[in-house]
Amino acid sequence: MFKQCCTHHFSPLNRLADNTKQFTWIVKIKENLEVIFKSNPDVFVAGDLFWYPVKGSNRIKLAPDTMVVFGRPKGQRGSYRPILSEGMHAHISHVIVN
Repeated sequence: MFKQCCTHHFSPLNRLADNTKQFTWIVKIKENLEVIFKSNPDVFVAGDLFWYPVKGSNRIKLAPDTMVVFGRPKGQRGSYRPILSEGMHAHISHVIVN
């Protein structure tokens, strides 16, 4: 299932928005998700953060425009690694397309 849902245009080489309109939507979605889940300390919301979904592989990485992980505390992270988060993967991820 993972391969089916995540084979499209995530690219570590093209991590940034393609234009200002796309970036505006990324920020709006990410910030609104923060507002929606602000009262729940165990919902991690991130934007444009590397996600390493495969245990033992640092070569496979995704960078969805936004992602939400339920059951993980809020906080700063340099990347999201399920192996360091009780095996918890992103529950929701968005890619904003032009």
